[in-house]
Amino acid sequence: MADAVKNTYAVWLGLTDYAQALELQMRICELKKRGFAEDVLFLLEHPPTITLGRNGDWHHLLVSDDALKARGIVRYTTDRGGDITFHGPGQLVGYPIMQLEKSERDVHLLMRNLEQCLIRLLSGYGIEAEREDGLTGVWTKEGKIAAMGIHISRWITHHGFALNVNTNLSYFDLIVPCGIKGKAVASMHTLLKRIPDLREVAGKYADEFGAVFKRRIDWLSSLELERKLRDYAHQNAVA
Repeated sequence: MADAVKNTYAVWLGLTDYAQALELQMRICELKKRGFAEDVLFLLEHPPTITLGRNGDWHHLLVSDDALKARGIVRYTTDRGGDITFHGPGQLVGYPIMQLEKSERDVHLLMRNLEQCLIRLLSGYGIEAEREDGLTGVWTKEGKIAAMGIHISRWITHHGFALNVNTNLSYFDLIVPCGIKGKAVASMHTLLKRIPDLREVAGKYADEFGAVFKRRIDWLSSLELERKLRDYAHQNAVA
């Protein structure tokens, strides 16, 4: 019997500190472990931030901490997959917190589906994007346009993807992006020669996410989501 279509709350957070976004993800992961049914898709952008995944190496950071501070960049070690990457204004970041159903419990399939959401999104803007054999993420003729890294615990996902929409690509010169030497990076801006509206791109991404993962998208404000989380915690005596 096919799994029923699930609800996903899509929430636009705007410019959000990395630590704050991670705290939100972990809070929802804990509630989902206690039965909170709905999946949540956070869509946002970060201030200038460099993160390192659990498979990464800080040797792929090419400048000193003082140089990072001079440019207002913070850095974090995380538990996501992947290596080093940059987040910053003009980049659409998505964090899907999903309880994978039995038919979805295939990590390879999950990553390919996350890539497919982005490939479909970019196609809608007339950008030809694809996968590269043996590598995670989404690529274009000008270089890598989206990076991904996920953590799964008890088949609940967090972390996600970063799509360069109108990102200042010079920040990537500070790192070896994703630990892959000799690969260029691209953005929707560099390919389209215009600046797409980030909020519009987020809305279109949510549509593709719903189609690929067979989720019903229900947009909430951050305040509406907070109310639902508090109500669930109170009703189920979850601290």
